[in-house]
Amino acid sequence: MKGNIFSHREHREHGVGAHGVRPNGSGNGKIQMSETEQKKQLMRGTDAIAEAAVKAGCRYFFGYPITPQNELPEYMSRRMEEVGGVFLQSESELSAINMVLGVSVTGKRAMTSSSSPGISLKQEGISFLAACELPAVVVNIMRGGPGLGNIAPSQGDYFQATRGGGHGDYRTIVLAPATVQELADLTFEAFDLADIYRNPVIILADGMMGQMMEPVVFNQKSRHKLPEKNYILTGAKGRRSRFIRSLILDTDLMEEHNWRLYRKYQRIEKNEVRYDTFNLKGAEMAIIAYGTAARIAKGAVKRCQEKNMRVGLIRPISLWPFPMKFIGEQTEQIRHFLVFEMNMGQMIEDVRLAVSGRAAVSLYGRPGGVIPTPAELFRAVSRIYIKLMKENEKKME
Repeated sequence: MKGNIFSHREHREHGVGAHGVRPNGSGNGKIQMSETEQKKQLMRGTDAIAEAAVKAGCRYFFGYPITPQNELPEYMSRRMEEVGGVFLQSESELSAINMVLGVSVTGKRAMTSSSSPGISLKQEGISFLAACELPAVVVNIMRGGPGLGNIAPSQGDYFQATRGGGHGDYRTIVLAPATVQELADLTFEAFDLADIYRNPVIILADGMMGQMMEPVVFNQKSRHKLPEKNYILTGAKGRRSRFIRSLILDTDLMEEHNWRLYRKYQRIEKNEVRYDTFNLKGAEMAIIAYGTAARIAKGAVKRCQEKNMRVGLIRPISLWPFPMKFIGEQTEQIRHFLVFEMNMGQMIEDVRLAVSGRAAVSLYGRPGGVIPTPAELFRAVSRIYIKLMKENEKKME
């Protein structure tokens, strides 16, 4: 998805660029492809996540089968053997997440993946990881729910991901890719962020993102200076013993531990906000959407452009931390925010907090795995936009 992508660390173009081709100068009419073009691969979304994890140094994968993410562990079962890593299909989701915790304690990079009901079963382990301040990457390829639901794409797990999901006062960094290239880029980034903040990071995608195939380039390099892992348990020979735990019975110590976690979360909120915009300059109305929904929304915005409707798109990439400040600032220009989600309305609560009553906020939601077309969303946008224009005309009278 092409547009302006921002983080509080940097302002940069992101995603797959257009790489030109040129004659090789030999006069034989052959096309010389750039080095980047030669490295492009057409890959399924789940495979792109897996390969990016391998390139990020993940050598331990633990998981349990569930559709629509089964291609990811299938890919990892082959790649872990090729790179000398460990792949283990556990007896349950509970086992998988606790195996990730065990590897993380030793300082190695580990990952698990699942889909909505399976992620629910991992929540206790994710809470333990957050409490023990252990890095891990968890991939959720969302499906329709609640309950067992179906295997169709959905975005019904927003609350679960952004509110912690398990018990206690904790947060997980949540990244929401919208292209296969971003699935790769953000997976690589997720491992770095997990190490920097000693915290679980969730890649939140859906069944459509996981199954679609697009070109991807694996040229990711770490942009961060990673901290020394001076907390890991590798044997105490030659040093003092270390102790990692989440059970803290002393209430004063437990309170201080929570405050320390809170201060870390404040640093994350300050440094790791990410978002993308499209056609926002001069817009009077904005669609806010992430992941697959944002791809659909961009198509709707393009239809609005054809009709000279001043409608833009805001795409949160980090769902936590959420781009509260940026969205709040847009109320000086935007009069109406339409939140488009493939659920009954979850992200809309964060948008309302960001807007704080300074502009109208409404929802276009499609739950249960239904994927609307850009044309359907355009019709919903048009109804609101026509109403806005009529209000403008009344003010001018």
